[in-house]
Amino acid sequence: MTKSALSSSRFGRKRNNIFASAREVFVREGFAQAGMEEVARGAGVSTATLYAHFPSKADLFRVVVEDTIDDIISAVRHSGDDPGDARRRLTAFGRAYAAFYCTPVSRAVFRMVIAERRRFPTLADHFQERGRTELGGTLIAILKQLDAAGEIEIFKPSWAAGHFQGMIEHSTLLLGMMAGDEVMPARPLDDIVEDAVDTFLARYGVRDKGG
Repeated sequence: MTKSALSSSRFGRKRNNIFASAREVFVREGFAQAGMEEVARGAGVSTATLYAHFPSKADLFRVVVEDTIDDIISAVRHSGDDPGDARRRLTAFGRAYAAFYCTPVSRAVFRMVIAERRRFPTLADHFQERGRTELGGTLIAILKQLDAAGEIEIFKPSWAAGHFQGMIEHSTLLLGMMAGDEVMPARPLDDIVEDAVDTFLARYGVRDKGG
């Protein structure tokens, strides 16, 4: 490994350690109570090194939220690549979506961004927009493809997507917001998703007209 590559590798490890420590501290303490010294200590770096990477706590908070969104949203986004019929594709999305909202980190970030909306309105709006375009957008793309293939019949994709997402969110995200980040639904996620798919296809599925 060359000297420059080694330096780059160390730089990347430091940033990853900082992200991990900062996310843990922000989630546990909230933005106002989180201390940069505590983040630096958890990351195994000096406070001077931390400030060399991030000039302020606000800068660190913004980057941590964005980095966390990238991590936790990818599985849902990639679920749109799953091939198959309507049931299989909706189930693949539903499972990824339910898992997304049952991950303690996901819930914690939602809670954190909501709590800090007044301090970081632009970040909160960006968070909401990414959720709309990357989560809802993935499902809308799936629904449009299924509609074009004649497997479902929808008038407005965004409404149908909201219907499907809402059935899953009720048992996953809402539970976490009310009961705590670590609390999981009493029912298996596969059962929650299967019921949502059954209900959705009963409403939007195209019945065999030859039967």
